[in-house]
Amino acid sequence: MIKIQTTLPKEKRSSKKKKGKRIGFTVLLVLGILLIFSMAFGFWLYKTVMSPNVQTADGKDVELFIPTGSDYEQVKAILSDAHCIVNEKSFNWVAQKKELPANVHPGHYVVKNGINNNQLVNMLRGGLQTPVKVKFNNIRDVDQLAGRIATQIEADSASIANILHNQDYIEQLGFNKYTIPVLFLPDTYEFYWNTDAEGFVVRMFQEYNKFWTEERKQQAQSKGLTPIQVSTLASIVNKETNMTDEMPRVAGVYLNRLKNNWLLQADPTLIFAWNDFSIRRVLDRHKEIESPFNTYKYAGLPPGPICIPSIAAVKAVLNAEDHHYFYFCAKEDFSGYHNFAKTLAEHNRNAVRYQQALNQRGIMK
Repeated sequence: MIKIQTTLPKEKRSSKKKKGKRIGFTVLLVLGILLIFSMAFGFWLYKTVMSPNVQTADGKDVELFIPTGSDYEQVKAILSDAHCIVNEKSFNWVAQKKELPANVHPGHYVVKNGINNNQLVNMLRGGLQTPVKVKFNNIRDVDQLAGRIATQIEADSASIANILHNQDYIEQLGFNKYTIPVLFLPDTYEFYWNTDAEGFVVRMFQEYNKFWTEERKQQAQSKGLTPIQVSTLASIVNKETNMTDEMPRVAGVYLNRLKNNWLLQADPTLIFAWNDFSIRRVLDRHKEIESPFNTYKYAGLPPGPICIPSIAAVKAVLNAEDHHYFYFCAKEDFSGYHNFAKTLAEHNRNAVRYQQALNQRGIMK
């Protein structure tokens, strides 16, 4: 009988085992190297994406202003100028991976010390800007307003002024070239920095409508005035006194004159008519100017405000004192307050004292 050998010789079995061990070792070695590389890459990735990469001077927030129409290269230049990125290459890598170049949003961004690339890129890519505080007061007209606002938002002064001189546009809002200043209520507002001219005006129109509640409209009506007329009178009050506590009394004087069909004879309207705001002493010659704002010639309120009135002055008209004064004159102590009078004789005595004080100080015009 012939025996068939079913197993490998001992030498061959040993050789196969050694070969298997070598392959296993090689596989383990490769896996180990891959693991090391993956761990190293993971560490690098974590460091690139998640480690702090923003260092600001003294740890203070840094403001970035990205203009409308900016591309990624301009964003990088803005960041470079801000000197807040520690490693620009790592930032650029994250920005590219997260597609920031295709998702640049204009606006005002506040960069905090110690944030990482991921946080910074997410903020810029998502357009997560921080609003700016827009403040205005003591404004003479819409042109001056345009200049003041242009220093606080992206819209330039020309674009703001142009829209406020566009008759068709402002008429749609319910105003005209004389009354448009009353649309603006001096205060502090939050805006996105990249707001354009129309966006600014639309927001102010919303604020105007919020201010003029039904209650305030009824207050105005009870005095025989429209909201626009209230603001027009408030602008005169604003120019007559800086003392908020005195404004309701001054408003009461002018309301008494209106009710009795007197000329308002408000000196600030003459200064506005002359367009000479250096005038400190109104003289008889100033009263001769031909202007609808000359309240020494024309009865009633002027066709519009002589400045953008403060909210305090508007409220003073709405809550004007009910009294019997028809005259007032600046106090001779130059305190900013006024002497009030019910009769012309009393007023003339007050006026003489004030004129003497002006003469003593050499104020002649």
